[in-house]
Amino acid sequence: MEALQAKARELLAAGTVKVVIGYGEGTGDTRRPIFVRAVERAGDLVVDAACTQNLATYLTKAEVRALGRMAIVALPSTLRSILQLAAEKQLREENVLALAVIDGGLRELATFDAIEEALATVPDALSDADQKLIDKLTAMSVTERRAFWAEELGRCVKCYACRSSCPMCYCERCTMDCNRPQWIPVASHAIGNLEYHMVRAMHLAGRCVECGTCGKACPVGIPVHLLTFFAEQSVRRQFGQKGGASAKLDYAMSTFKPDDKETFIR
Repeated sequence: MEALQAKARELLAAGTVKVVIGYGEGTGDTRRPIFVRAVERAGDLVVDAACTQNLATYLTKAEVRALGRMAIVALPSTLRSILQLAAEKQLREENVLALAVIDGGLRELATFDAIEEALATVPDALSDADQKLIDKLTAMSVTERRAFWAEELGRCVKCYACRSSCPMCYCERCTMDCNRPQWIPVASHAIGNLEYHMVRAMHLAGRCVECGTCGKACPVGIPVHLLTFFAEQSVRRQFGQKGGASAKLDYAMSTFKPDDKETFIR
């Protein structure tokens, strides 16, 4: 924590960055996002096991970008988000500096190549609980899986916390908000909920960085992150591409190659 605070002071004092996006004390044992713009506020930054939110969601916000060059306290999933946003032309290298929290240490990564190199040493690993549930769902029949998700998504209140917390949901106007024509029913009912979450999962196929922030943000505890995890893993199996692996990758679902496998077509 002291190393992070010292680095933030150094960067802000030198004018290297104009804002440090990081974690601060929240309610109880929680941590909340904070935006440190003054040297004397660097002491508000904390980093510990309770820091789990993917802060990359703020990198595409116009009001945050307007502050100037950004430093961001970056977990591995945040680093992957930076690379994926760069690959989608949503982030420029000169506008962001990553303060990577890897293996209990702090590393300053100023280039996308440096981020990619750092991530190469970090193994992919879902939580045991998430992996067990994915395995359980995979072992189910299609009918059983549909029943599982019908029950889970039936509790959705359409608050869109999953969308708001996701760094890859950066569209200024979402399909869900269109009403001329209205593609997705707004009401929180069986059809509307199912269509919303299926469309969102497909939009994140091959792009999800598996941070799980959408699931953590759900106020009623629906494991919505498993939908995007599964879609990401499916694309990886079919096309060999992992979301957030490089700033130079093309998004798998928006490109075509003559030698692409077509085993996904049933």
